[in-house]
Amino acid sequence: MARVALRRLGGLVVALILVGTSCGGPPPEGGSSALLPDDPMALPEFGVDRYRALLQELRGTPVVVNFWGSWCPPCRGEAPDLSRLAREFEGRAQFLGVNFRDSRASARDFIREFDLPFPSVFDPDYEILPALGYVGWPVTLVYDARGTITYERVGAIDPAVLEDEIRGVL
Repeated sequence: MARVALRRLGGLVVALILVGTSCGGPPPEGGSSALLPDDPMALPEFGVDRYRALLQELRGTPVVVNFWGSWCPPCRGEAPDLSRLAREFEGRAQFLGVNFRDSRASARDFIREFDLPFPSVFDPDYEILPALGYVGWPVTLVYDARGTITYERVGAIDPAVLEDEIRGVL
């Protein structure tokens, strides 16, 4: 019970930061972002501040964030479903991977193996997930267009549930 409250509090803090720091203007043209890599293999290094700035740039677009590692069996199990859902919702929701406790080479092998069509960022210091108040992995978050977390899952996703959650924020 305390862990759920802590995760929810972490999500609320992120949402409040996003609301409090937003300029309130329209989202970038076409939902694009200066921080979001175009190439899924780019894996730019991100910490928590850069992650929050990216989410702020993506406001106006629903965002699905998946925290993963190539070494994580549940992450490997859910990757085909995330790849499929990212393609299904392309242009309507932005998918983002956050790779942690990994090497870039292993992460790139994972991206190739599962043909992930969405960009991932590289968090080598495992900074972002704990800063959001989560323990365990994988973690999947769905943010609505206002930047509010509407769904969170610690552990492998149920693809039907995630699909319903994404449809709910569109």
